[in-house]
Amino acid sequence: MLSYPQLAAIRLGYGLSPLADPPADPQALVRSVGSAGPDARSFSMARDYRPHRIRNHDLNQRKGGPDRPALKRLRETVRDLGMRAPQVRIARAVDDRGGFGERLVQFWADHFTVVTGNLFDAVASAAFVDEAIRPHLAGRFADLMLAAETHSRMITYLDQVQSVGPNSSAGKRGRGVNENLAREMIELHSLGADSGYAQADVRQLALLLTGLTFRPVRDTGSFFNKAWAEPGSFRVLGKAYERGDDDGAIRQAIEDLAAHDATARHIARKLAVHFVADDPPAELVDRLAGAFRDSGGDLPTLYLVLAEAPELRGCFRQKVRQPLDYIVAALRACGLTGADVLALDQRQFTNLVLGGMALMGQRWGRPRGPDGWPEDASAWATAQGLAGRIDWTMRLLPKLLPEPPDPRAVLETALGDSASEVLRRAVPRAESPAEGLALILASPDFNRR
Repeated sequence: MLSYPQLAAIRLGYGLSPLADPPADPQALVRSVGSAGPDARSFSMARDYRPHRIRNHDLNQRKGGPDRPALKRLRETVRDLGMRAPQVRIARAVDDRGGFGERLVQFWADHFTVVTGNLFDAVASAAFVDEAIRPHLAGRFADLMLAAETHSRMITYLDQVQSVGPNSSAGKRGRGVNENLAREMIELHSLGADSGYAQADVRQLALLLTGLTFRPVRDTGSFFNKAWAEPGSFRVLGKAYERGDDDGAIRQAIEDLAAHDATARHIARKLAVHFVADDPPAELVDRLAGAFRDSGGDLPTLYLVLAEAPELRGCFRQKVRQPLDYIVAALRACGLTGADVLALDQRQFTNLVLGGMALMGQRWGRPRGPDGWPEDASAWATAQGLAGRIDWTMRLLPKLLPEPPDPRAVLETALGDSASEVLRRAVPRAESPAEGLALILASPDFNRR
């Protein structure tokens, strides 16, 4: 039988590595989430975004016309900075001993989706992950939601910067309310679709959110502008919120959405779908939802229920690895480190790693919309997607390896005691190390977790 550390590394982490033993039990696995918090490599709006955005503004407003050579140099600097973000993220995933913390970073970043967009948006999106997601991985869901919804990247991505109360002092000059952020807050980030909310709730929340905005050149982050805020009282899901002089009513509305019974169910099912099965057992969803409600949305409590779930074993290999998951797991299995990933120059990293993800159907930072990447196997186990995995394994992965690893060792490292007998017989008979490695990485054993 597959040991718990191996089971958890494959199902809840980014796979096994010959360089470190995974956490021994569920409690240790949950404690390991702390390693995925912010570190010295984290991006920030104040340090990495605003100075370049101000410089871009100043160069464009220069007397005599834009300074085009300087703008070109600036754009190259910002592009390089934005490309460094996925390199750091993937390096951290490769090095994460348990893998669970970095998987949760990816899960929550996808739940609160923002896209990379233009050059400056790529830097802002990296800051969003490091400022809104990582600091709150091991806290309350309400605090995570508040940080995500009010981060300047979310505000710009969902057009909240264009939202003005029609009866505010600014709205009387002809600007109007935008409902995008309000809709996604309810439908995607908290209660979920088909949870019983009405269009009137979206409209009222959108009016309440007016005043929450961001000025890229003038401010380091989001702020509340009362001149843009719709005055009065607002009723969302049956509760009234009174406009004050600050964003207090907005914060209370987010707290209430986070604590809603429908939110507990929605988050529970999303966790179960992502980590366990496309159609997870109802008993697991019920236990997760109960833990959410009973703990007041304490995330480590949910993580422990997930880490202890017998369904991890009962639903083994019912999830297809997404391309990011697949590539990180392959790098780990082959004994690469985060330092190896960071040592790649930009062209190598783009072509060999991000290019591999694109071959498999997942372009970094470019999900189809605010609902993030699809979870179901049919989205990834396609003829084109599987061909991309084989192509990456045969053509691009070898360029990342100093020398071909012994596929027999990789078989034991990557799959532990879960490797099928068919694969155990086939790998030693491969004509070359490259072919043996391809057999492992193209197998259902490796592509499913």
